[in-house]
Amino acid sequence: MYGSCCWTDWAFRLAGSVLALYLWWVSGNGPPRSNSAARRRTFRSPTLSAAQWAWGLFVAFLFAATIHAAIVFLFRLVPFPAESFRHGCDIFFIPSLPLRWVAIVISAASAAICEETGFRGYMQQPIEQCLGIVTGILISSFFFTVLHLTKSWALLGMILIVFGAGVLLGLIAWASGSLIPGMIGHFMMDVGLFAYWWAGVGGTFTARPIAATGPDRSFLVTCVALAILFAIEILAISQLRRVSSIRTATF
Repeated sequence: MYGSCCWTDWAFRLAGSVLALYLWWVSGNGPPRSNSAARRRTFRSPTLSAAQWAWGLFVAFLFAATIHAAIVFLFRLVPFPAESFRHGCDIFFIPSLPLRWVAIVISAASAAICEETGFRGYMQQPIEQCLGIVTGILISSFFFTVLHLTKSWALLGMILIVFGAGVLLGLIAWASGSLIPGMIGHFMMDVGLFAYWWAGVGGTFTARPIAATGPDRSFLVTCVALAILFAIEILAISQLRRVSSIRTATF
């Protein structure tokens, strides 16, 4: 058991190091110098002002909370297909609970860094410059959704949520002028998704659909929470865009 834990621990350390090196490289550092400027531009800005950090972190938290509220709302309308969500996501072979959480964190970080770099950076940013922000966000969100269509949990309601998440992440990247707030929000969302909805390490969703219970109090609270979170998220993204524009004008 000790040997298994040791090897797993080193595997996670290596994965974390590779992610850090990848993030350093795609943000414009390292060889080849011939395309470092293009990498830096596509990554958007790797630095943020204090106001951008404050609003960016707020927007990131709201994003994760909004997506999870949307998923709860969905599975009060239709039954939660736990078997489909757990398919291929069994991490209980990992020998200890702390290492399972490390696996969740590394998986969430990998998805957040790689997907934000690919979709909101290398795909959306050039399209924005050629065809405008709306087209850039819609195209990147479409392909972001297509990527997830192979998943066993990709029922219609979840596809709509994934597309909506892509749109919000696209807006965050545009509003902040950076991939960093979107990566943080994506990471927080995925930690919750992997730990709760996918692997069940953080608990299991047991609420029944309103077809069986009626529109009870918890469902009404979910509806109100989702509406409020989404409205505040849009307002916060607008404020993030404003402080980012002020910083750009200053420089």
